[in-house]
Amino acid sequence: MTSIILLSVFGIINLFLGFLKSNKIILPAVILFLAIVFGVNFLDWNNPQSYFNGMLTIDNFAVAFSAIMVLSLVLIIPFSHKYISEGNPHLAEFFSILMFSLVGGIMMVSYENIIMLFLGIEILSIAMYVLAGSHKKELRSNEAALKYLLMGSFATGILLFGVALIYGASGSFNITEIASFSANTTATGLMPMMEVGVLLVLVGISFKIGAAPFHFWTPDVYEGTPTLFTAYMSTVVKTAGIAAFYKLVWAVFPGLNEFWYPTLVAITVLTLIIGNVGAAVQASFKRMMAYSSIAHAGYLLIALTSFNDYSQNAILFYALSYTVATIAAFGVLKLVSDQREGETYEMFNGLGRTNPLLAFSMTVAMCSLASIPLTGGFFAKFFIFGAAIEAGAVWLVVVAILMSAVSIYYYFRVVMAMYMKEPAGEKVAVDGFAAFMLIVLSIFTFVLGLFPGWFNNWL
Repeated sequence: MTSIILLSVFGIINLFLGFLKSNKIILPAVILFLAIVFGVNFLDWNNPQSYFNGMLTIDNFAVAFSAIMVLSLVLIIPFSHKYISEGNPHLAEFFSILMFSLVGGIMMVSYENIIMLFLGIEILSIAMYVLAGSHKKELRSNEAALKYLLMGSFATGILLFGVALIYGASGSFNITEIASFSANTTATGLMPMMEVGVLLVLVGISFKIGAAPFHFWTPDVYEGTPTLFTAYMSTVVKTAGIAAFYKLVWAVFPGLNEFWYPTLVAITVLTLIIGNVGAAVQASFKRMMAYSSIAHAGYLLIALTSFNDYSQNAILFYALSYTVATIAAFGVLKLVSDQREGETYEMFNGLGRTNPLLAFSMTVAMCSLASIPLTGGFFAKFFIFGAAIEAGAVWLVVVAILMSAVSIYYYFRVVMAMYMKEPAGEKVAVDGFAAFMLIVLSIFTFVLGLFPGWFNNWL
């Protein structure tokens, strides 16, 4: 709860910093604010507290996923140098909206009441609608914001209708009471109202994490949204969404698993296939990353379908390793696209000669996303697959491995372009802070791959 209060207060303070003549103080101030929130967040470790009459509970689960989300923003904002150098007048507003959106993300991982889950989703989503259209003079950004708003609002309506039906059937919004109701009614048969409500909630949450077949917004929104905010969208929003989804099926619907399990498995398989095959045929790097995020949602959903004691830690480790690699990839994209035209693979041609650091960071990120050994991505999938095998879903692991083989093709297209093609332009200028952050991200990726035990079994 302290993290939520601090983020809200710091967001307001940061808005006032926007009135200063120079915006150079904003970046270090935001990093300081987030560092404080990150540290204070761990004060609640092994000290669960409930708030708002039990509607919100800050436990180890909430603390761990909140830490990943706050860390994500700390790692993303150093790549905002262009906004600072150009004197963007809205920089303070952008950072404040990001901090406010983290409040929604924390609510999504700490809810004990479905209404609180809905509020968290809306706080996070509305911030993303605004940031998607923040480049007002760019037609693609306007298109992305409109598509995201319309389709997101439609999905929210489906989710809220499902929540209303669950309340109508169970008589409560409290997840413990709903779980008790579902467990008691399993023996006598579910009410049709409860069945429809559960399906609608699954559809609404699937849209938020970009799972197929509710993924159609993802490529266009990712492509049109400014790269800095796309990185945030593909990491923080994904982490909050999958953690909320896990809590929903683990804590709210455990007695209904025979009902929702086939639906979730079908969504998982579709997400894996559509995400990986779709990414393989893209010419735009940014659209490839959009389909890649869909595919990774599929891998995370495997842990949800596994539904055992290994799932929770597997999701946490996967979210962390995926976040680090994705931020590095989008960070390099941001630096290169600021100085070279387009967002295709050709933009990276010869980067290994002109900018060895950028090429190396991108290579490490692609290797991690492709689950190459010695990177965090390898053990991320190892833990996910282990949870699935423990649950007896070996066939699902086989499908995931086959799709992982497909992913090597599109991830290594970037690596081939950087090291096997002639340079597409002059050397890309990189400021010192961004270069330092790329080094940190690369080292972190290797640390996750070499010492996975340090970050596993937290929950």
